[in-house]
Amino acid sequence: MQFSESWLRTFCNPAISTDQLAETLTMAGLEVEELKPVAPPFTHIVVGEIKEAEQHPNADRLRVCKVDVGQAELLNIVCGAPNARVGIRIPCALVGAELPPVEDGKPFLIKVGKLRGVESQGMLCSARELKLSEDHGGLMELPLDAPLGKNIREYLDLDDTLFTLKLTPNLAHCLSVYGVAREVSALTGAPLMAPEFPSAAVSIQDKVAVKISAPDLCGRFSGRIIRNVNTKAKTPQWMVDRLARCGQRSVSPLVDISNYVMFELGRPSHIFDLEKIHGGLDVRWGKQGEQLKLLNGNTVTLDEKVGVIADAQQVESLAGIMGGDATAVSDDTRHIYVEAAFWWPKSIAGRSRRFNFSTDAGHRFERGVDPQQTVEHIERITKLIIEICGTPETQCGPVDDLVANVPAAAPVSLRVARAVKVIGMPLTQAQCADALRRLSLPVQESEGVITITPPSFRFDLQIEEDLIEEVARMVGYNNLPHTPPQAPITAKIRQEDQRSAFAVRRSLAALGYQETINFSFVEERWEHELAGNPNPIKLLNPIASQMSVMRSSLIGSLLQVLRFNLARKAPRVRVFELGRVFLRNASIKSTDSTVEGFDQPMRVSGLASGGADALQWGRKEQGVDFFDVKGDVEALFAPLKPEFVPGQHPALHPGRTAEIKLNGRSVGFVGELHPKWRQSYELTTAPIVFELELDAVLARQVPVFQSVAKFQAVQRDVAVVVGDQVTHADLVRAVRAAPTQGLLRDVQLFDVYRPKVTKDAEAAAGSTDRSLALRLTLNSDEATLTEDQIESAMKAVVDQLVTSVGARQRA
Repeated sequence: MQFSESWLRTFCNPAISTDQLAETLTMAGLEVEELKPVAPPFTHIVVGEIKEAEQHPNADRLRVCKVDVGQAELLNIVCGAPNARVGIRIPCALVGAELPPVEDGKPFLIKVGKLRGVESQGMLCSARELKLSEDHGGLMELPLDAPLGKNIREYLDLDDTLFTLKLTPNLAHCLSVYGVAREVSALTGAPLMAPEFPSAAVSIQDKVAVKISAPDLCGRFSGRIIRNVNTKAKTPQWMVDRLARCGQRSVSPLVDISNYVMFELGRPSHIFDLEKIHGGLDVRWGKQGEQLKLLNGNTVTLDEKVGVIADAQQVESLAGIMGGDATAVSDDTRHIYVEAAFWWPKSIAGRSRRFNFSTDAGHRFERGVDPQQTVEHIERITKLIIEICGTPETQCGPVDDLVANVPAAAPVSLRVARAVKVIGMPLTQAQCADALRRLSLPVQESEGVITITPPSFRFDLQIEEDLIEEVARMVGYNNLPHTPPQAPITAKIRQEDQRSAFAVRRSLAALGYQETINFSFVEERWEHELAGNPNPIKLLNPIASQMSVMRSSLIGSLLQVLRFNLARKAPRVRVFELGRVFLRNASIKSTDSTVEGFDQPMRVSGLASGGADALQWGRKEQGVDFFDVKGDVEALFAPLKPEFVPGQHPALHPGRTAEIKLNGRSVGFVGELHPKWRQSYELTTAPIVFELELDAVLARQVPVFQSVAKFQAVQRDVAVVVGDQVTHADLVRAVRAAPTQGLLRDVQLFDVYRPKVTKDAEAAAGSTDRSLALRLTLNSDEATLTEDQIESAMKAVVDQLVTSVGARQRA
């Protein structure tokens, strides 16, 4: 919520500075998010009036103006504004004035100069030149009663500050300038200037017949007819300025008055064109298929869960949110109907988001608006309408007040001993009672207990903890003692065979990947295409249409990051995410950390695209491939050795995908993105992606001491021919299974050879064999190996390869 300090001080003016006021509000739970001056610094700018305006002799677009600034002589000023004319009063920068900084950051100094040969003794200013608005259509025109020579900063009250509060949903009573002033009065002890609501003179007895058909939607509905108003009147400048400083532009006098009272008192209201209402009004729930064109131009389709105000022919307004276009006031409006109602918060909450927009009225009603002040606020609106839009023929009808179902305040008790324990500082009953009285809460005391009945504007006071919070706010969070915890703090020691998630992050970062953090809410299309999930977990109230389901895979999020980077010409992208996915699982029961029916495991996923290496001179540039990322996955699991077997995944290429297994259990996938998804997501090259179960990655072997070998190792190479279906894992498994008497230390594949033959010759021979060369490392802890031991171990390996994978040794 945004408002000006000067408006706040008309209700409560404590003897503290602006910064102290902001600190006081923040420490009471009303966080001041921003303090901003209304106008930037500038000097020597006064109110002036153009007395003469003649065409410049040497320029078609310039005028030579004689300007009265309250001095003995008129100033001669050359001006190019299209609205520079005799009789208007405008801001005039005198010689020596400093205007707000321009692009170089330095103030713009006004000097005596010549424009096309004519001397200019100052400058006439637009609102944009003073940085008061973006309007640059001409000079800023001031009211004709603006005192000549008066400093503009003083006249327009520009030495003011805009407060922006970041309010939590329970602070609905602070969504108005008066509501904040009420808090300031309680916090500082400064007197509160309560508004008065004098009743307007009733000269006609006209009423609109109103029926509340849905008391669970509307608890109270008040309205009044006002006839013969002048809707073409001009909104007073003071009201325009206050609205602007709340972030609201001026629209028309009636709309401005309604908005002004909303910001002033927190009461949203609506003004109907009386002649456009057909018969009476019915406050009810909508009907399936009904349509309403709103004031913002949108046409929405309604149902039974949306409240409306309807007349005998059609729906006229979206209850508590926005009025309809059919009964909107215009310049031709003569008779109006002013409405102020109490809408139950639950009946308004979430309705705006269904139609993809939000309003200030809906924001307030869904948090709670005082149901006891509807008549008083109509009187306030009436007073402003008569002052601004009134004519000699203006007539007011009586306020028609229907009370159907307003909240009944339930008493709430505070145990002083409980408050002391929760707040953590010694407090007396007198201190607690004083804190609550300062908030205008009716207090009843008994021994050790304080009972209050919440006033109608405090929807947030329902349980004892709410009162404890109010006491803490009034005492001041900055006054709470720094009490160390009494219980010992014991660090949780991680098991030796586990590593932390941060260690995984550091490992991936060391491999050249950058971490990304994405929403768990994703586009439904990603789940269907990339996760093969036809029934994703849908959100009841998504924050955006493209974030409507919970993800069951991290791959879609990483592809979105890739597309974002490629659109900004990033040539090489390596990213990873460590996050939670959401799966349906009927075996999951509700606990402190789980939700029944849903599994929420952690996963780590990575993506690589572009060059295998950063640009360098030492190696030829080459795109990243499957084996680069496979090596990164192996490095991530090290010293564990996962097994890679051919696999299938909805997001990955069917012939370039490996399922990753650890101790026989599937823990993830690695592979190249499927060609159809590469084309669908408009990617120039197919990235390589992997997704792993985090629990499997966190596991590690406990280090075991092993002495350094005392005897020299021996390496031997063996080349075998195997069928194309034999995998590297099959080959290594067979080698390690050979009876080498414990001499085998390591085996590495270092060459793959496939004879180049024509397809016809290959088909005729029926051969798709490959020649694979292996390097074996042999060693013994007891003595240097003899030639007989080496030959025996090599023969055992070859025999095992022949038996297990059908290999034959190549000559």
